[in-house]
Amino acid sequence: MANANLHKAKKAKKDEFYTQLVDIEKELKHYKNQFRDKAVYCNCDDPFESNFFKYFAANFNALGLKRLITTSYVPSPIVGGQLPLFEIEGLKPEGKEPFRIEINEVKDFDSDGAIGLADVNWLLRHDANVATPLKGSGDFRSEECVELLKQADIVVTNPPFSLFREYVAQLVEYNKKFLILGDQNAATYKEIFKLVQENKLWLGYDNGGTKWFQVPMDYDIPTESRKKIVDGVKYLSMGRVLWFTNLDTTKRHESLVLYKKYSPQEYPKYENYDAIEVSRILEIPMNYDGVMGVPITFIDKYNPEQFEILECHEPCIDLQTLRRNPAFKEYKSRQIIYGGKLCQKTYHRVFIKHKEK
Repeated sequence: MANANLHKAKKAKKDEFYTQLVDIEKELKHYKNQFRDKAVYCNCDDPFESNFFKYFAANFNALGLKRLITTSYVPSPIVGGQLPLFEIEGLKPEGKEPFRIEINEVKDFDSDGAIGLADVNWLLRHDANVATPLKGSGDFRSEECVELLKQADIVVTNPPFSLFREYVAQLVEYNKKFLILGDQNAATYKEIFKLVQENKLWLGYDNGGTKWFQVPMDYDIPTESRKKIVDGVKYLSMGRVLWFTNLDTTKRHESLVLYKKYSPQEYPKYENYDAIEVSRILEIPMNYDGVMGVPITFIDKYNPEQFEILECHEPCIDLQTLRRNPAFKEYKSRQIIYGGKLCQKTYHRVFIKHKEK
């Protein structure tokens, strides 16, 4: 059902899912040293609603930021609604106008010895900080937003899922560091997979479990377990939303511990690709020198010093081979005829090899 909701969002362009502060905090804690003296741009966030803006504004001094810029997009389904951060007379008429907010200095306005959300509420009363309406819609592709992007060192946001390819392409074009959220299957897009393969993009730290995103109250969530309403705010759960980044992580340098040994009986070959099927990442054989097909979740465990990534597509296995092997009972009815044989088409597989030592 989470997958159906994502596809529905893409079709209707209703993918303005607002990230919870707790999820941002869990991920950003791993990168603190990389933000020092950097200009951060959140270019898919309503400054009045965004928890990304809240996080960076509240931690501006702790992170040692040089500058924080955020821009909103109109029409936003939540703008002016449920999470007002501060109100500035004349700046936000009925929540229909896009804005740029720029923070250059944060002070402890309430003199409690810490920078908290109470101080964030006073940010725009400081002369060093700027709040101005945008000329256009606030679309990340607009000329004025691209000019702001050029001034940034790191981009951090939750971009529209339906525009993920285009969004990442823009970040790469302007050679920007980034930390963004996206659907797990985005890794299989040829444009994104190429970046993974070339070690120009990888996954972040917090990629397990379900993330809850704020959605408009009229957003249809048919499955009860996938929705909740807290203090008048509606949330949608999605278990396949991951962090994509090109900021270095210690995680991507950790080697996967392998214990299995190869046997032809346990690892069948594909009919249409010269590789063996490995249906579980922890069962990657330690002593197989050829090509192996593994689930796309492997990307979360990928260490470029341990493995080489070759391709990504949907191979197939002879159905009789699968039936003889009880380890492959989980395959569903995605059968095709290939080379005169009845075959089972697998889900996307990442094709890998052990790096030569």
